[in-house]
Amino acid sequence: MPSPDAPSPSRIPRPVWFLGWASLLTDAAGEMIYPLLPIYLARVLGAGALPLGIIEGVAEAVNSLLKVLSGRWSDRRTRRRPIVIAGYALSSLARPLVALATTWPHVLIVRSLDRTGKGIRSAPRDAMLARMASASDRGRIYGFHRAMDHTGAILGPVIATVILFFAPEGYRLLFALAAIPGALAVAALFLVQEPADERASDAGGESRLVRQAQPPTAQPPPVPRIDMAEAAVPSSLRWFLVVVVIFGLGSSADAFLLLRLSDALGTATWVPLLWAGLHVVKASLSTWGGALSDRWGRRRVIIAGWAVYALVYLGFATATSAAAFIAWFLVYGLYFALTEGAEKALVADLAPAHLRGTAFGY
Repeated sequence: MPSPDAPSPSRIPRPVWFLGWASLLTDAAGEMIYPLLPIYLARVLGAGALPLGIIEGVAEAVNSLLKVLSGRWSDRRTRRRPIVIAGYALSSLARPLVALATTWPHVLIVRSLDRTGKGIRSAPRDAMLARMASASDRGRIYGFHRAMDHTGAILGPVIATVILFFAPEGYRLLFALAAIPGALAVAALFLVQEPADERASDAGGESRLVRQAQPPTAQPPPVPRIDMAEAAVPSSLRWFLVVVVIFGLGSSADAFLLLRLSDALGTATWVPLLWAGLHVVKASLSTWGGALSDRWGRRRVIIAGWAVYALVYLGFATATSAAAFIAWFLVYGLYFALTEGAEKALVADLAPAHLRGTAFGY
């Protein structure tokens, strides 16, 4: 049963809004850079597809590894918000430094620092969101947060297009200006009120009434040291992680789709706007997709989303016209809308509260 202080499913809790604004602003900063990065590497730094693959592979590997470490660390802490703020701050500080790059290894370092910040913040933030949502509303809450994130990804390319319209080839200026929304994102996090910690109760069986009966001067019970190996992790969660690994082995970096799209169009001028169009689809449908998983079940919605992913890559492999590439690229947004909120909600459903940071990290 939901706790007495569980948020009402009829509205989005205020802390979720502030976390959403932080994600919106961070993605606006990131997406001012990301869709242009393959072009910047090729045209300004003289790098090809191989360095692009190395950069994205290393950066995402750092991101994935740190999600595990950060998630486990947050399960040992009584507050997750400081970890989340640190992750957002690192990305916001590192990202504009790509403007100073003169070789592709410089971009590799900056991109890795950016993904380091993402790896630090992601699992603790998702665990905080799970605490802010009722069990029957998690899909919608996670879908809403992803919608805010994707709205920022709409604004970023639009801002980039406007800047490049007035300053053609002004990539370095554009990348430096990404520091502004990044700083605003970090400021928004200080307005987030983190819910009271309930992990010690979940792990040790101590009731909320017992904790409330303690004298005001008593120290809160310590959060237990737990990891995936020694905790009572449901087998269903372990199997879901296995399936995620299998899907991850077949997934590819979006940078390659952007590069292929640029080749099909014959110019990079419209790539930022098409990237924004993809995020219009994501932002429009993500809350719906998450809420759909609340009604139809997480697994059904996730499977449907993965089927869309497979169709899109098949479409990119066989398309011959620019119109076909654009259409498949926009359909790609449906995959994100169906899976992102549902996957996070499923992890929150399956993981004990005292282990959610670790579970989200894995």
